[in-house]
Amino acid sequence: MNRGISVNPNVVVKPNLRIKAFYLFFIITSLQTGSGIMGVPRYIFMEAKQDAWISVLIAGGLIHLVVAVMLVILNKYENADILGIQMDIFGKWIGKLLGTGYIIYFFFVLVSVLVDYIQVIQIFVFPRVSPWLLSLMLILLIIYAVSGGLRVAVGVTFLFFFFSLWLLIFLYKPISLMDFEHFQPVLQASPAELLRGARKTVYSYIGLEILFFIYPFIDNKRKAKQSAHLGVLLTTFLILLVTVICIGYFSGRELVEQIWPVLVLFKIVEYAIIGRFDVLVVTEWMMVILPNIIFLTWMITYSMKRLYKVPQRKALYAVGATAFVGAGLVKNEVVILNYIDRVATAGFWIAFVYPMLLFPIVLIKRRKYTKQKDGKD
Repeated sequence: MNRGISVNPNVVVKPNLRIKAFYLFFIITSLQTGSGIMGVPRYIFMEAKQDAWISVLIAGGLIHLVVAVMLVILNKYENADILGIQMDIFGKWIGKLLGTGYIIYFFFVLVSVLVDYIQVIQIFVFPRVSPWLLSLMLILLIIYAVSGGLRVAVGVTFLFFFFSLWLLIFLYKPISLMDFEHFQPVLQASPAELLRGARKTVYSYIGLEILFFIYPFIDNKRKAKQSAHLGVLLTTFLILLVTVICIGYFSGRELVEQIWPVLVLFKIVEYAIIGRFDVLVVTEWMMVILPNIIFLTWMITYSMKRLYKVPQRKALYAVGATAFVGAGLVKNEVVILNYIDRVATAGFWIAFVYPMLLFPIVLIKRRKYTKQKDGKD
């Protein structure tokens, strides 16, 4: 039964739409260091306590394994994305169904990032501003960036990466106040607790899926492996850094009580000419969030065009309007936290488990295809 052979999984990309593998580093890091990193130390600590930093290292190692698997899957094809690969492996209709699952998943992730950041703005900066207004402002920025095409989105991500790096400098204050007794005793967490802690990093690592979608647009694919792994390495370092600082600065009880401990770290930084430095950080954090939601929206609209021939601009307006309504409706703090937790659970299966399950199927399928091709020749 040759269902997959009749489907061409490869994507034809015009030369002017291609991007250098160099930018993959910035894309992956920017997608992974969005709203999730603001609260991830708390969730890891709740599982692994003072050994939370070990959980981060375990998670980082596993993510590198997932990246390696994703690259092997992609390199089995000439210039395919996950949407084409799924149709090649499972047939047109099941492949489309799985691709639609990606669209729905990315939409829920997009809304989760929007509501999380809007909630932060309301608590730290503008408590009386309507979430509808904040949602509208962010959606308009998304539409403006995505309508410019992939290269504009990449350019925004590249610039905002450097514009937001200066925030790391101001972590010197909480670092100077760390109590290293908080890390004692070491290795008290059980292997199960360490693994549960590693799983709690999932929401911060969501975004790795971009590799499955942007790979056909990469010009020099031989360098993609290095850029992708370096991007994950930087993400792991950043999560490890803020986790270590939070454990050292907060007591265990204080850390559990903070929903966004990373943002709270900046509250202790004071400058006479600035006043509340945390307000500036929350505002600046938009440069961290925007690349995240821009690429999530791009993946949704790209998938709609690829699967259903919907013009990307029309899809963009539809996604923007739907996300605006969704982000405006999700308001309650408990509802938001539960929603994000469900998205993280879905992300665990879709972003990390699914590629591992797909891996042997692709190997078997492509091996059969190669044998059939050699037989015809």
